[in-house]
Amino acid sequence: MTIRRLKTYTGSQGYVYQYYFVGKRPAGGSEAQDSATNKPAVGEYIFDVTSDRKLTYAVSIFLPHQVVTAWADSHGRPLSDAEQYAAVKMRLFRAFDEEEDMQAYGRELQVDFQSLEESLTSLGIE
Repeated sequence: MTIRRLKTYTGSQGYVYQYYFVGKRPAGGSEAQDSATNKPAVGEYIFDVTSDRKLTYAVSIFLPHQVVTAWADSHGRPLSDAEQYAAVKMRLFRAFDEEEDMQAYGRELQVDFQSLEESLTSLGIE
């Protein structure tokens, strides 16, 4: 039995979200491989989220391998798994702050190079 740590975040829209990390998996199945590295082209991070303690729904955040590689190329080192998770979690928080209806419009989120760079910089990761 897995015990999950329920966390809370108060978004700037006034909603108080509760969430927990479900897991990470390759997105798109085996056909979605990066041909250069033979790694999954996109990682999908899944969180279960609620804002009313009644209805819980999944939020998927997609982190493309090419974005991680571009960051590593521009900074001269690879991102650790913990740093990737931190950037994904910052993307989740940004959605909590910006999206009025997470359940309807915030269920699938992307991390692009600019948001990765901004998230990691705000955390002091260079």
